Amino acid sequence: MTSIMEPQYLDALVVGAGFGGIYQLKKLLDQGLNVKGIDMAEDVGGTWYWNRYPGAMSDTMSFLYRYSWDHEDLVSYPWSHHYLQGPEILEYLKHIVKKYHLRQHFQFKTELLAAQWNEGERRWIVKLSTNEILKVKYLVTSLGLLSKTNFPAIPGLDKFAGELYHTARWPENAVLKGKRVGVIGNGSTGVQAITAIGKAEEVKQLLSFQRNPQYSVPSGDGPVSSQHRKHLNETYDQVWDQAKNSLFGFGFEEELKRSVASVSPEERERIFEEAWQQGNGFRFMFWTFNDITVNEEANRAASDFIKNKICQTVKDPEKARKLCPTEFYARRPLCDGGYYEQFNRESVDIVDIKTNPITEITPAGIKTADGKLYELDVIICATGFDAVDGNYTRIAIKGRNGETIKDHWSTQGPTSYLGIAVPNFPNLFMISGPNGPFCNLPPAIETHVEIISDLISRAEKNELPKADNGTNGHANGHVNGLTNSEAKGLTNGIVEALPEAEQEWTERCDQLNSKSLFRRIDSWIFGKNVPGKKMTTMFFFGGLGPYRKIVKGILDDDLRGFKRF
Repeated sequence: MTSIMEPQYLDALVVGAGFGGIYQLKKLLDQGLNVKGIDMAEDVGGTWYWNRYPGAMSDTMSFLYRYSWDHEDLVSYPWSHHYLQGPEILEYLKHIVKKYHLRQHFQFKTELLAAQWNEGERRWIVKLSTNEILKVKYLVTSLGLLSKTNFPAIPGLDKFAGELYHTARWPENAVLKGKRVGVIGNGSTGVQAITAIGKAEEVKQLLSFQRNPQYSVPSGDGPVSSQHRKHLNETYDQVWDQAKNSLFGFGFEEELKRSVASVSPEERERIFEEAWQQGNGFRFMFWTFNDITVNEEANRAASDFIKNKICQTVKDPEKARKLCPTEFYARRPLCDGGYYEQFNRESVDIVDIKTNPITEITPAGIKTADGKLYELDVIICATGFDAVDGNYTRIAIKGRNGETIKDHWSTQGPTSYLGIAVPNFPNLFMISGPNGPFCNLPPAIETHVEIISDLISRAEKNELPKADNGTNGHANGHVNGLTNSEAKGLTNGIVEALPEAEQEWTERCDQLNSKSLFRRIDSWIFGKNVPGKKMTTMFFFGGLGPYRKIVKGILDDDLRGFKRF
């Protein structure tokens, strides 16, 4: 282990070993840089390392939930169903790391504790949990949109005598068989967990503590035929071209012209039914009509269709009533493998905690405002994450003048230029930072990695002559008091976002969703799921394809919005 007295010099540090960190490490190694990747986990996987709860699944179809840049791997790597389960995604990422010999460049069980920009050395001074100090030119963070766990602030949570789990920290030895299980939260994770636990038929009782009922449509999962896979393999170039130039990158053409009001009621129902049968939440929301997320009447038509499906599926009228949403259909669209069907089991029920909120956790279970105590053996918190910026504000990342990221975001909320860079934080690049594209994550992550890699490549081409050759006006080859050895590799390639570019991008992102019904719902997409967190735009809602075009224009226009020195 490197001691604090002997800092390690690197060209770049990549923080995170999920989809983003793995690809970023590979790209920078391919550029010939001296790079290290770190992760606090014991292995690669990122989100998929931690989220091992029952039913964990991607809601993107298997053929697009992967990297696009290895054609041989695309056509040869096996998968059996239209959707990938969590363990399959984890194995895929391990496969990529092994194939490209990346493991030797990762250091696990290592957390980024602090990072501070040093103007004199023109490097980031990074402190790790291993007591190592790194001095790096480029700091690339791939901390994950959904990675900082959000435990509910319920009195007595630590007093529960049974097993308490968070879905994002699921223990390998969890046993649910024969137990009374309560699930707090019914977003995407809660829907998946409840479906899987219910299907297992092993629990004595399963209670969903539900505040806001969700709109969920079938996933359409099932075995992939050999003919379907053959067609994909023969058309993968076109498949990825379509996905990267579409709005959401989910493998279908979004409806841009047809509104709900433009068709007859019969045709509207036919279109909704076709989408329901094909499956996928994004397909139902964005392939059917172009105004579901902005027009109240159109939204009501879509939500009524789903609520009718709920009532047809759930046999108990009271359970069906509790499961029918009352808000707009305006959260991240969900899909499932039989969620509503689970409530036809006598052992599965709903507790309405909007009407009767949870008041406390007792040693025996969960108590609600009406005084009722639900005795439980296991409590599962499917309460999501402090999304997008949560992992940044908990780390002391200090840019120029000692300003932290948390300070920078204290007024407007999390902001950035292109979801990648922040003014006064030179050579700090974020993968999937605030106001990146709202879409299928792997192609969005790839886009960010490729932009960052391009920026770093351009910075490297502006490198100062080596300090130990006596140039650059520094007597005897010394720079700001550094020895020749310490100064070796100093770079003049500093890339930093301009404040006006960040502000313009922030306003653009805000304007894009100004008429969206999404803004009227308390959702993690706008930071509203965490008490006390400021409501703010967290994504670029203009689509992946338009985002890529905008970025290409910026890069072609001499890095418009960035300054280099």
